[in-house]
Amino acid sequence: MKKFFLLVLPFYLFTCLPIKADEGMWTLYNLPNAVYETMKQENYELPYGALYQGDDAIKNCVVNFGGYCSGVVVSPDGLVFTNHHCGFEAIRSHSTVEHDYMLNGFVSNSYEEELPNKNLFVSFMVEQKDITAYLNSLGLDKIAEGKRSHFVDSIENVMLKEIEKQDSTLRVEIKPFYEGNQYYLTTYRDYNDVRLVFALPKSMGKFGGETDNWMWPRQTCDFSVFRIYVDPKTGGPAKYSKDNVPMKAKKWAPVSLQGYVPGSFSMTIGYPGSTSRYLSSYGIKERRDADNEPRYKTREVKQNIMIRHMRADEAVRIKYDSKYAQSSNYWKNSIGMNKCIDSIGLIQQKAQFEQKIRQWQDSTGFLKGKLDFAKLEQLYQKRFKAVRALTFYSETFGRRNTDEMTRRAVRVQNGAIINGKDGKPKSHYIEFKNNSDEWDYDTDREILAALLKHYREQVEVKYQPDFFNVIDHDFKGDYQKFVDHIYKKSKLMKSDKKIYVNKKGYHKDPGVVYGESLVSTLADIQADIVETYDSIEVLERYLCAAKLRMEEDMPNYSDANFTMRLSYGQVGEYLLAGQPSGYYTTAESIVEKMDKASQIIDYEAEPIMKELLSVKDFGKYTDKTTGKMHLCFLSNNDITGGNSGSPMFNGKGELIGLAFDGNWDSLSSDIFFDKQLARCIGVDIRYVLYMMESWGKADRLLKEINAK
Repeated sequence: MKKFFLLVLPFYLFTCLPIKADEGMWTLYNLPNAVYETMKQENYELPYGALYQGDDAIKNCVVNFGGYCSGVVVSPDGLVFTNHHCGFEAIRSHSTVEHDYMLNGFVSNSYEEELPNKNLFVSFMVEQKDITAYLNSLGLDKIAEGKRSHFVDSIENVMLKEIEKQDSTLRVEIKPFYEGNQYYLTTYRDYNDVRLVFALPKSMGKFGGETDNWMWPRQTCDFSVFRIYVDPKTGGPAKYSKDNVPMKAKKWAPVSLQGYVPGSFSMTIGYPGSTSRYLSSYGIKERRDADNEPRYKTREVKQNIMIRHMRADEAVRIKYDSKYAQSSNYWKNSIGMNKCIDSIGLIQQKAQFEQKIRQWQDSTGFLKGKLDFAKLEQLYQKRFKAVRALTFYSETFGRRNTDEMTRRAVRVQNGAIINGKDGKPKSHYIEFKNNSDEWDYDTDREILAALLKHYREQVEVKYQPDFFNVIDHDFKGDYQKFVDHIYKKSKLMKSDKKIYVNKKGYHKDPGVVYGESLVSTLADIQADIVETYDSIEVLERYLCAAKLRMEEDMPNYSDANFTMRLSYGQVGEYLLAGQPSGYYTTAESIVEKMDKASQIIDYEAEPIMKELLSVKDFGKYTDKTTGKMHLCFLSNNDITGGNSGSPMFNGKGELIGLAFDGNWDSLSSDIFFDKQLARCIGVDIRYVLYMMESWGKADRLLKEINAK
């Protein structure tokens, strides 16, 4: 399993309330028969084996897109649909002021025009199985908590080497399920030549921006198109080469123009990232106050600066578009989740359920003396300040979209970028390539100065880096002057130049000193968390085990952990402020929003878009039931981050849309799934195809997809 820097907080699993028919993120290989029978009652028409077994299984057209999203193969030549926001960075990376694909969109008219993308890959799941018994036979169940992860990693490495001997295109992952009560082995095949084929202008691919993010109604045409390329000789995965050819897919999703009605079966299959539905009431309080609150407070500081500079300069906008989008998404999510936690009294609900487990435990003796709720509460209280400080630290200094100075200063400290000859310390050097196309000098410096001030105001002195004393003493408390000094004087900001790490003066470099101070502070925070980490992990695992045993007559699913999952439900509306929300949006509704663009910048779009969506007849893309052009629709599928780009199938296994968001009213669903409120927002596949045809003139792609 992959190692993560200890900026990542512990992750827990599932819900503490009885399961409902449409709740769940189910693994496909062992889908409970009770779940399948319910799916059939809700008009799923395919046999049980159609999901997982054989070359024609639905799982074989669903992909892990880039390690952060989901996608679906929609043609025999390896064409992949995912969300626009999933392809955002690929689109941005090809954009320049002269050829701005973010602003103007991109349409390839031949294979030769499709654009390769560095470090972008898709993965297909080949197989999955439970190996808990095998790991326990090797001694996992007897290993101390702090050594379990290392033990599992070592087994994974052995298995990885073994499978690579059999087939070099395969890899394996071992991940914990059910809070570490079970472990599954998943085999994947990765394809590393993935090319951009089609993208709408950002005005449509992100229509509504932050104004509409996590909200309903939506009109966002959130899709982009890529293609998988393979070795022309083997037909298998290969690194990028101009000689590679489009993949010949064994399975692709048939695309349907038939639409849906309220109550229509809807199924998503994708890669949900992380949920915490088994998390204790004490853990939820920590999530609310020590994780979500510091996150949205810090992100708001840097986003306000980013957007001001982006609106003032097109070149800056291109550099920061992706960073801003990544930051703002979970800024708003954290705010919404906290509001939902409080509005439904979730902490109190969990506490009541834990009392029920206590009573059951007293009557059965299960885990008596091991599952200690009082101890769990005490441990969470003990680490609260450190976890809160860690989130502020992570959001200020540890995120991928932090300022360039901090990024370089921290990378230097981990030693991974030191070059030179072994055994000859004087030859050791670091060198940063010129990446000025990724960040802006003025924007970066202002962000860092503001973040330093904010961190100091929010975090207790115990967890503040000692460079704050330098700011006070040498710069009279002026954060901007301090930042300007290290940007100007530090050799770390000199690109394409060797910086020798063992020469005199290196450790006096202001950027190096800054990085050393950061790493020292992180170690202090981590030390206070490590004291309780293992004990909390054990007790949360016992809590999960108790729930599973108490409800052993019910099907239970594991929390999301970015492995393939199935969710099923129905198309339908919900009550929004006491009124029916409607289950779809129309072309008329986006035109109405476009007319408000002078007041709301997120509703701006090119005149051609308004023209295309104002026509009277949308032909074959018109819904036969309503007589309208549907843009987006609602279902009660169970989704979370990572599900973006997940295919939405009807009961016949045909593609009817792409999942791209959840609704504001259920942002606590990562912790608790509320069937009355939780909704998945999908872009209608007919809207996708209409825009490909009317705006993109992408006849070759539409013919390839061959929608029915």
